Amino acid sequence: MTKERPILFSGAMVRAILDGRKTQTRRVLKAQPYVSVSNPPNYSDVEAGDVFVCPDFAPTHSVRGSVLAECERPGVYHCMGQKQFAEKHSPYGVPGDRLWVKETFRFTSDFDGDSPARVGERCIAAGYTNPWAPIQYDADGERRDWMWVGTPPGRDVTPGRTRVSIHMPRWASRILLEVVSVRVERLNDCSEDDAEAEGIAFLREVPDVDETLTARHLYECLWDSINGAGAWAANPWVWVIEFRRVL
Repeated sequence: MTKERPILFSGAMVRAILDGRKTQTRRVLKAQPYVSVSNPPNYSDVEAGDVFVCPDFAPTHSVRGSVLAECERPGVYHCMGQKQFAEKHSPYGVPGDRLWVKETFRFTSDFDGDSPARVGERCIAAGYTNPWAPIQYDADGERRDWMWVGTPPGRDVTPGRTRVSIHMPRWASRILLEVVSVRVERLNDCSEDDAEAEGIAFLREVPDVDETLTARHLYECLWDSINGAGAWAANPWVWVIEFRRVL
């Protein structure tokens, strides 16, 4: 059964998705796999619930399609391929599932005192069949086409306060993505083509950025700017989600 899940994106990444330049995203695994030096690992190395990489497949680094394993109880291990691992552990779903995008937004100032849930309630009470309110998406920049459903164009309204992406309700989302593939790998395994698919081209238009840098180097700079100095060098295990836009 197809499932929907929310996913957060920055304004720059939303623009890249809308432009068709972004078809991948990388997210750090909350529980980092343990790289065992033996197969199976020593009893003292892993506990029930721990995930580790089978050294026969990836002794020092990941290989796409590598096998991961999970400790069920001391001395009992369950090996899984990428597909089975994603089915059990992926917080972003599996191929065929959908992700609705959360982004920074605002309603009109009329709703500044209301929570997103309350805005939806007011819309329903006003007679709309679907909760709806005039929304400005931060990724679009300044706009003047504010409208309420049924209100003639030109109505004088004022943009309200900025609301961070995590507070966006499902009905306010304008972008829906379908998961094409999910895999686990080390961050530094990102290839040049992968970096391009991350929508990194926008950085070449940023002042003071060396235009001769490869997409992979630009992605490294972006990753460190978001996650802190040295985050790329730390080379964490990440979920790689490939997607296509359906809305």
